[in-house]
Amino acid sequence: ILTLTQQEKGWRFDINGRFNRRIDANTPMRISGPAQGHKLLKTKADPKGEVALGTFNNCANGMTPWGTYLTCEENFNGYFGTDADLEISSEFARYGIGRKDAGYSWYKFDQRFDLSKEPNEPHRFGWVVEIDPRDPSALPVKRTALGRFKHENAELVIAQDGRVVVYLGDDERGEHIYRFVSRDTYNPTNQDANRNLLDEGELFVAKFNEDGSGEWLSLCHGQNGLTAENGFANQADILIHARQAATFVGATTMDRPEWVAVHPHEPMVFCTLTNNKNRGVADSQPVGGPNPRAENHYGQIVRWVPTAGEHTAKDFQWDLFLMAGNPNLYGGTPY
Repeated sequence: ILTLTQQEKGWRFDINGRFNRRIDANTPMRISGPAQGHKLLKTKADPKGEVALGTFNNCANGMTPWGTYLTCEENFNGYFGTDADLEISSEFARYGIGRKDAGYSWYKFDQRFDLSKEPNEPHRFGWVVEIDPRDPSALPVKRTALGRFKHENAELVIAQDGRVVVYLGDDERGEHIYRFVSRDTYNPTNQDANRNLLDEGELFVAKFNEDGSGEWLSLCHGQNGLTAENGFANQADILIHARQAATFVGATTMDRPEWVAVHPHEPMVFCTLTNNKNRGVADSQPVGGPNPRAENHYGQIVRWVPTAGEHTAKDFQWDLFLMAGNPNLYGGTPY
């Protein structure tokens, strides 16, 4: 984080600015929300599961009206590995964790990235991190209530009833679009009162129906079959394994959800879907709905409008706002 100062001919970095600080893979960060202290977040260095070291492979961002910055951990899997003869669990495999050729081989130099020595360390990444740029002494906070996956960005809007809604995309082929709705309401006259709004609330995942309707499926423990009997012991389990929970409740697999954006003047949301070579090839990713092209190389933008214009509504109507690519090449119908 660098301070900018305004000059006669524009802006420049102030290398001595009091807000300057470096945030990297070794910066202490508080773990907050329902997953704080969960057994899967505990390590030798942090037996309480409350303080993680670092954030990396951050993609895009989000801004809050209370003046903080949201940075999104995306392809964190490439930093972990092992040379040990270790059986990779299905939970790790779903997040791409465990392949020796998957990334940067940090495990060869720092044992906390070695799956055979610190098997819980990967669970401490894949979160949205909130940073206060105005207080260099404040610990960044990993907001676990927003779910663990490969976050692209965090698009925040204040709903009509004052609650905070955050839209989130999981940027990988065949993954999902999520929405978080806060329990409490935003207080515009007391910004400090908003600091923990992202710790209490409900996470949802999107289901797009063929007829242009859609619904948000709750990822709340005890709902939609998310119970201990089905492998989800509590809310923390659901958030740590958000991808598995989304699949279990029947969410729609998408063609790599990238940036999510809310229209500045209308109750309308857009999500860029980048591509998906697996569409129509993998049984779990059938052609249809907002993903109409097999082996999609060009991507599309899906748009939805919440019922009654309320971002907290359970239902929405969707359409394809744009189909990318030259129609003379891909043979599809442009929108």
